[in-house]
Amino acid sequence: SVVPKMVSIFCSGDGSISFNSCFTQMYFVHAATAVETGLLLAMAFDRYVAICKPLHYKRILTPKVMLRMSVTIAFRAVVFMSPLSWILSHLPFCGSNVVPHSYCEHMAVAKLACADAMPSSLYSVIGSSIIVGSDVAFIAASYVLILRAVFNLSSKNARRKALSTCGSHVGVMALYYLPGMVSIYVAWLGQDTVPLHTQVLLADLYLIIPPTLNPIIYGIKTKQIRKKIWHLLMLFFYLSYQVS
Repeated sequence: SVVPKMVSIFCSGDGSISFNSCFTQMYFVHAATAVETGLLLAMAFDRYVAICKPLHYKRILTPKVMLRMSVTIAFRAVVFMSPLSWILSHLPFCGSNVVPHSYCEHMAVAKLACADAMPSSLYSVIGSSIIVGSDVAFIAASYVLILRAVFNLSSKNARRKALSTCGSHVGVMALYYLPGMVSIYVAWLGQDTVPLHTQVLLADLYLIIPPTLNPIIYGIKTKQIRKKIWHLLMLFFYLSYQVS
C-alpha cells in the first residue's frame, strides 16, 4: 500500500488515510523491514554453506530447515512490531492529524501523540538496533569465513565466481541497511538536527530504492540480461543522438 499511496500523494495531492489504515500500514511496513533483514541473514548463511561446505549443502539446508528459518524470521518480526504498535495505539491523538511523511512512518506518527511518546520511540530505536545489529554481526562473521575459504581456493576462476556470487548480496545489503538505519536515527534526532525534507527523503529511499535495484543487481550477473541492458542503453543513446 505504500508505493500506491506515494503515487497518489505525488500525482493528485491526495494524502488522506484513516486512523486504522495508518496504523495497519505502519505495522506491516516495519514488520516487512524486520523480515527483510532476516532474509538477508538467511541469504548470508546460504552463501556460507554453499561456499564453505558445498558437499554438505543439501544435508544442512533441507526444506525442513528452510521452513523453520522462514517461520522464525516472520515470528521475530511479529514479536518486535506487536508491542510497538500496541504502545503507540494506546496514546491519545488530539492535536494535528498530518503525518509529515509520504507513508505512516512510526517516528512521525509518534510525534503526533498528545502524551509522552518517548517509550514508543525508545522501543523502536533499541529494538531496531538489536535486530539489525545482531543480523549484521552474524552476516559479517559469515563473510569473514567465506572470504577465508575463497582465498584458500587454488583456482583463480573459482575465486572470481565465488566473489561474484557474494558481490550482489553485499550490494543489496548496502542499499538496504545504510539508508534504513540512517533514516531511523535521523528521525530520532528530530527536525532541529536534520531538516524534515531530508528525513522524508531517507525514509522513502530505503523503501523504494532496494526493491527497484534488487532485480538489476541480481540479474546483472546473467549474460543474457547484461546483453539486453547493454542493447537498451545503446538504443537510448542512439535515439538521444538522433533527436539532438
